[in-house]
Amino acid sequence: MEKVRTPIEVRYQETDQMGVVYHANYLIWFEIGRTKLIEHLGFKYADMESDNVVAPVIDATMSFKKPIRYGEPAYVETWIEQYNGIRTVYAYDVLNEAGDVAVSGTTEHVIVNKDTFRPLSLRKAYPDWHEAYARQVKGE
Repeated sequence: MEKVRTPIEVRYQETDQMGVVYHANYLIWFEIGRTKLIEHLGFKYADMESDNVVAPVIDATMSFKKPIRYGEPAYVETWIEQYNGIRTVYAYDVLNEAGDVAVSGTTEHVIVNKDTFRPLSLRKAYPDWHEAYARQVKGE
């Protein structure tokens, strides 16, 4: 399992009245991390979209451990937790400057035809992605 670390700029508008990052913004950070992981593996999500294929979230979880505040350095570490040829579970840790986990979570995705939302097999539609994802889960 290879983790990709992406720096996140904590912007003022992402914080709430308590001065901490508003919880829904972590899902945006997860998406940033997921996109960077895909790029790290040599692919571009935009290429999939040009084929009229998208990867909606079908499940998401988050666990909050420590606050992240405006101006603090933050990072999102992303990896593939599970993959079976159809469903992919990406996992995330949002870290503070000290390397402590502030938020952890997962998002589960499938790929679908953008017009019909019919599920597709990543294994069949994108065999190169399938091979890379399978290697990641095996820890190669």
